[in-house]
Amino acid sequence: MSGRILVGTCSWADKSLVDCNCFYPPHASTPEARLRFYSSRFPIVEVDSTYYGLPTDTNAALWVERTPPEFVFDVKAFRLLTHHPTPPETLPKDVREALGDLAREKRNLYYRDFPPQIRDDVWRRFADALLPLDSAGKLGIVLFQFPPWFLPGRDSSAHILEAQERLPQYRVAVEFRNNRWLSDRNRERTIDFMRGHNIPLVCVDEPQGFPSSVPPLPEATAEIAVVRFHGRNREMWERRGATTADRFDYLYSEDELKDWVSPVERLAAATREVHVLMNNCVRDKAVVNAGQMRAPLGA
Repeated sequence: MSGRILVGTCSWADKSLVDCNCFYPPHASTPEARLRFYSSRFPIVEVDSTYYGLPTDTNAALWVERTPPEFVFDVKAFRLLTHHPTPPETLPKDVREALGDLAREKRNLYYRDFPPQIRDDVWRRFADALLPLDSAGKLGIVLFQFPPWFLPGRDSSAHILEAQERLPQYRVAVEFRNNRWLSDRNRERTIDFMRGHNIPLVCVDEPQGFPSSVPPLPEATAEIAVVRFHGRNREMWERRGATTADRFDYLYSEDELKDWVSPVERLAAATREVHVLMNNCVRDKAVVNAGQMRAPLGA
């Protein structure tokens, strides 16, 4: 028996989606109304705001209240926890104060900069904020999307396991942004590592041929599989100065999406659940493509 397939997008509150007036009806003019409307159209969404700042349990409780019982939230891990540069102003005030001169003198902070006690506190706050979603049965995976400089090796593997150990009650999934992880030399080792620790290896559709490009590899390494669609905007993928919207500005054709039906179905045959998420969040491109993807998958 195949696992269920959930199709949605990587944001419901993206500014360009709200401003284009091509998805939300006029009455959906508040954050609450937009989430209620979105969740009446799709069964899953990815929360990306949790990457930019630590989430709160208050917001998580509101998300639970505003969505149907079976709705699922995948949550992106806070950037500090994924080795991305983190501006001090994105941290809670008391955390900045605890960091002292470090927070005042540096434009960006990294995981290595934090004393162990403060690291522990940040992990605890992130975990606690997700409890309302987990308690309601609405938390899917916690996405750790690592940067291009996160390379294969002992330290990187240790950090992935640390994330799993820090969040034992949640399902940690990993997306790489460096092609060495899935190169001919490392592919089998990476898959074996992920499968051996029951960690979903996120499969991506994105422009190929760049150092940050990871090949689209639909491998079931845990009981949940995740496929994320970043678009195929080669011109902007690694262009210096390109914005996030520039990089993900792409509308898939129906033929391009049809090519993914069989791989997703194979993942569903090997797992309990497959999350298919459109990250081409520019205007209504993600919701259009998500809608097109649902029909052939019977989702």
